[in-house]
Amino acid sequence: VQLDESGGRLVQAGDSLRLSCKASGRHFNAAAWFRQAPGKERELVAVIGWLTGIAWYADSAKGRFTISRDNTEKTLYLQLNSLDVDDTAVYYCAAQNGFSTWPPSRFDYWGQGTQVTVSS
Repeated sequence: VQLDESGGRLVQAGDSLRLSCKASGRHFNAAAWFRQAPGKERELVAVIGWLTGIAWYADSAKGRFTISRDNTEKTLYLQLNSLDVDDTAVYYCAAQNGFSTWPPSRFDYWGQGTQVTVSS
């Protein structure tokens, strides 16, 4: 599976942004967005079942971020609303085929990341 993120850029606090992740290659059953802020560990933001569309969100994302996917285009999205400076991070998409927990505890396929910077 190859994953290619796009959409990250410099925005102001309160702005909205949509990230995209184009997937290619073999099938997978779940896709996710992670983020890693400077000096912090990478954190899971949201996950979606690729066939079911069932979504899971981290507490930091609930009410502000929306994960979605276009099965036909094999593209994953993350809508970011009401951004604040604490959302500044590199955002990564990831995919996983088999899993036994929800959200999945591991992801085998990763993109290179896209930088989101929120200025005050």
